[in-house]
Amino acid sequence: MVDLARLVVELAGSPSEIRFIERPVDDPAVRCPDITLARDKLGWDPKVRAEEGLRRTIAWFREDGTDG
Repeated sequence: MVDLARLVVELAGSPSEIRFIERPVDDPAVRCPDITLARDKLGWDPKVRAEEGLRRTIAWFREDGTDG
């Protein structure tokens, strides 16, 4: 998650600092994302790499005027 946060800050050209806070008690210590359900039920597969998807998302927010 830290790498993802750093990538978002970099791609957005943001002066934001990444802060580390205590996790909520019910927050899982280990995550293992799985898109099997989306693939099986919706026939969905990612077509865009994460970095490109973030670039597109950032551009969309900027065009929409809600980048702040």
